[in-house]
Amino acid sequence: MSHYKHLTLSERELILYFLAKGFSISKIALKIGRSKSTISRELKRNSEQSMYLPIKAQEKYQLRRCSCKPRKKLENKAIFDYVNDKFLNHQWSPEQISGRLRLEKADFYVSYTTIYRAIYTGMFDTKQQHNSRGNRGAIRKLRHRGKSRHTKNYEEKRGKLQISYLITERPKDADQRIRIGDWEADTILGQTGKEKACLVTLVDRKSRFLIAGKAKSKKAACVGEVMINALKNQPCYSITPDRGKEFALHAQVSDALEKVRFYFPYPHQPWQRGTNENTNGLLREYFPKGQDFTIISEEYIQSKVDEMNKRPRKCLRYRTPYEIYYSEVLHLT
Repeated sequence: MSHYKHLTLSERELILYFLAKGFSISKIALKIGRSKSTISRELKRNSEQSMYLPIKAQEKYQLRRCSCKPRKKLENKAIFDYVNDKFLNHQWSPEQISGRLRLEKADFYVSYTTIYRAIYTGMFDTKQQHNSRGNRGAIRKLRHRGKSRHTKNYEEKRGKLQISYLITERPKDADQRIRIGDWEADTILGQTGKEKACLVTLVDRKSRFLIAGKAKSKKAACVGEVMINALKNQPCYSITPDRGKEFALHAQVSDALEKVRFYFPYPHQPWQRGTNENTNGLLREYFPKGQDFTIISEEYIQSKVDEMNKRPRKCLRYRTPYEIYYSEVLHLT
């Protein structure tokens, strides 16, 4: 760490005073407690036509200080537009943006701390958000911002179903994410109602690859049909759903998928299938609570699923689920 201090205006006035008295550079340095090189450099930089004026020298010093300070990376329009597009339009997190730039060795780089700092200072907020007292702006685009959580004593009120295998019986290959084809399953609700559609989500544990389909309702028969159609042409060694009644017909699904086994977690322990829970949280950015899936087209749903599968993940060292699942490299920048 350097303890060097810049010359002050008072010291510059002393230099002029001692120069007028005919002191040498060595003697001036001794008088004001500075090194000879500091005095020599000061006179060389800030003299005009062999004349040294403290006020002029101070002005030059201040101009140089302003120019030498590093500029903020996000003041560059190209970098700002890239980060703004990925963060606001494609729901990439700051770490995903930064990590992907490093992975692809892009022409520019910006750290995730810089992006977080810009978000919290309102750099990505619109004029309307800036002028609003209640709107917190782009901060709301961050993960879990304002998202409600169950309390510690929350009691599950959904119906019970017959369990075939517990998650503790699941093979080690599935637990350790060694192979492609170990799936976690769940459903995402929009508007509630008997005839309201829902989204069935299936996430591969190793690659985080997402397969999703719209079921006509949350009934077990409809959910089972979507699962069969989604997985019949995919590698499938195990399925870990939650304990919802929509998976009551898991035995029929198992038969249709060549006797694949269902492994159920313990009640009220969603972290045992955290890959799917996290993915559902990401999907909620496209399909917020209360949205009616009945009127959303399958094409639109699949476009958002594809976008998520081509989003870099920190847990995959900023590769995408698509790249891991299909062993194919993409170019996203």
